[in-house]
Amino acid sequence: MATLSPTLTGARRLVVKVGSALLVDENGLRGDWLRALCDDVALWRGRGCDVVLVSSGSIALGRRVLGLPLGALPLEQAQAAAAVGQIRLARAYEEALAPHGVTTAQVLLTLEDSADRRRYLNSRATMQTLLSLGVVPIVNENDTVATDEIRFGDNDRLAAQIAVTCGADQLLLLSDVDGLYTANPKTDPTARHLPVIEQLTPEIEAMGGDPVSGLSKGGMKTKLMAARTAIAGGCAMAIAEGSVMRPLSAVANGARCSWFLAESDPQLARKRWIAAMKPKGALVVDEGAVMALQGGKSLLPAGVRTVVGEFGRGDPVAITGPSGQTLATGLTRYTADEARRIAGHRSDRIEAILGYTARAALVHRDDMAL
Repeated sequence: MATLSPTLTGARRLVVKVGSALLVDENGLRGDWLRALCDDVALWRGRGCDVVLVSSGSIALGRRVLGLPLGALPLEQAQAAAAVGQIRLARAYEEALAPHGVTTAQVLLTLEDSADRRRYLNSRATMQTLLSLGVVPIVNENDTVATDEIRFGDNDRLAAQIAVTCGADQLLLLSDVDGLYTANPKTDPTARHLPVIEQLTPEIEAMGGDPVSGLSKGGMKTKLMAARTAIAGGCAMAIAEGSVMRPLSAVANGARCSWFLAESDPQLARKRWIAAMKPKGALVVDEGAVMALQGGKSLLPAGVRTVVGEFGRGDPVAITGPSGQTLATGLTRYTADEARRIAGHRSDRIEAILGYTARAALVHRDDMAL
């Protein structure tokens, strides 16, 4: 019995990665294609689906404006091209989505932002807030300051990190290939297309090839690395050929692609990840906070009696009740010193106590595993 693949129309939160070769050609920005993509984005938004776009193209756009040649660029030229191209890329998306009444936001990140827990929590909070306000974030690597990301990085893996960070249930990599094959179909006529990949085995990973486009850096290897990150985080991922007009609609209507099935749902995967962490301290809470946590609420400073141990912002902490029972493990939004200062106080007092604007919750419910 064949395994059913996910349906793009069923996505609740969708991350779409757009490759440079789709967005930019030898004549510059493919404006008609971009507007058609944004027509699809607006359609999915109208269905109640949150959409995040992870877009390559800033270096490809900038190098054309600056008259730089194709091929590998010295690092300083690549960063200059990114600086020139990024503003044009963001404006193009803004102008294409504005007629649909969709607000856009530019978010520049690097892979390091997901490795550092404090920066990860900042990124996650920002993305969650933007999506809750109905905004479509346009995410790109911060190539103007990054070094390793330009030399070795790619937006396939960044898109997977973003998908996990914002709790997406589906990730779509729009590329110049229509999915994963058993071998390179351009050189091997016996290569078979794989429509559904249930497990990312070493044999599957060995099928990755090298990039063939002069405008893009990512190849099938990076897409398989992205798939490993996404599916482990509870996000199904598809690789599809994206040069057609309305590429999201094309995939939803049965265009050939390869789906990698998620190992669990995004929220469950995240909760398991947090629950497996070793706490670096503890927050002892009162009975009112116990009831609030059991009701699915975040932990506010007012409910904290005692702060135990030393920890930094973003570190895992145990949350315990008045009698010592462990209630949850969560990622704290404050350091141990800050937590001690605001413990027992209402959230509207935090700014006056700490001297700067901060978040209302000490541990947000999304960063907590009961």
